[in-house]
Amino acid sequence: MTVFAMPVFDATVVFEGQELFKGRGAASMWAEKLAAELGSPVTVEKIGTGWALCGNVDGTDCRWGILGQRLKRME
Repeated sequence: MTVFAMPVFDATVVFEGQELFKGRGAASMWAEKLAAELGSPVTVEKIGTGWALCGNVDGTDCRWGILGQRLKRME
């Protein structure tokens, strides 16, 4: 099962319209899962009051937050 289909039941916060992980620990756990699926490093970054996942896919820097209990790429 892809990590993008797995439900995210961790606590979240909304900052500037983006749903983010509330805690660094939960974000780090999801970063490890995402890195394993993508085959490239994924880190966590503090954005306002929450945490986002950050990585690089096909030469493009990407950030992921949460939407509807699923990981979602942030624009």
